[in-house]
Amino acid sequence: MKAPRFDRRIQIQRATLADDGFASVEVWADHGAPIWAARADLSDGERWSAGEVAASVTTRFTLHRTAFARSLTPKDRLVSEGRTFEITGIKESGAGRRFLELTCSARTDR
Repeated sequence: MKAPRFDRRIQIQRATLADDGFASVEVWADHGAPIWAARADLSDGERWSAGEVAASVTTRFTLHRTAFARSLTPKDRLVSEGRTFEITGIKESGAGRRFLELTCSARTDR
């Protein structure tokens, strides 16, 4: 297996509840410092629904398996090159489970 090329900086974000005076709302904030990751685009697509056209991309980000990376969940999201990605799956990979692969999706029409 070829080693991933960690050439992208990503920022993990985590939602917290904040009171806006009327209700509790989710507020996204940076979680931890930016980290290095490898990126591989898996697929892209468009869909038409109720007169709306939506384009999306599915991407896999590979991270070193650190204590911080192991604490991530699909409730978190990440930002890479100005685009926000929702985490849809997390799995271990690499010899000795040295890496974590985050399968993510993002809208590309925004």
